[in-house]
Amino acid sequence: MMPALSGPSRPPASGARPSRLVILLHGLGADGNDLIGLAPYWARLLPTTEFVSPNAPFPCDMAPYGYQWFTVQDRNPTAVLAGVRAAAPLLDTFIDDALAQRALNEGDLALVGFSQGTMMSLFVGLRRAKQVAGIIGFSGRLLAPELLASELRSRPSTLLVHGTADPLVPYESLAAAETALRDAEVPVDTLTCPGVGHSIDENGLRQGGAFLKSVLYGTTP
Repeated sequence: MMPALSGPSRPPASGARPSRLVILLHGLGADGNDLIGLAPYWARLLPTTEFVSPNAPFPCDMAPYGYQWFTVQDRNPTAVLAGVRAAAPLLDTFIDDALAQRALNEGDLALVGFSQGTMMSLFVGLRRAKQVAGIIGFSGRLLAPELLASELRSRPSTLLVHGTADPLVPYESLAAAETALRDAEVPVDTLTCPGVGHSIDENGLRQGGAFLKSVLYGTTP
């Protein structure tokens, strides 16, 4: 039995039933509580949106706590891709179930990832047959860009955000991902955060909120 994903959630700020959904995917060694803290920053802009932040499916094998989407003990691209492919069906199932439980569809959903969560958001989001409203990737990279030509199934609006001082995922990953996505005709915007390390700064939060409001609600919630 493969593990089912679960984690913390925050209901819509309006108090009404959710009409939109944001799924937050954390990075290596963290858990769902790490990114659910973004919900209060964006709740005012997205008043009928529920935020859900599942724990990754596997215990982190590089720390005594937290979870991982895939191991990076072996950083060979083939091994990393195998790990991503193993986790992708679990995330796909979680997305399907989360939408069905709320009677929503892919156009009501945005994926937001950080680091390893960005890698999963891009991998899964670009391969879903029905297009999600948007993807935000903080401090991550696009895995296996050479596979997009044969595996791409949808082209959701995408925002990539990266700090120039990131010591874990090189800032150059931003330009590489942007180029590959544009070549695949995926609409993509980028935000460079000068001096920012492997984290999300206020400007990233602000631009992320504006992006989510645009793709989930248009101009007015």
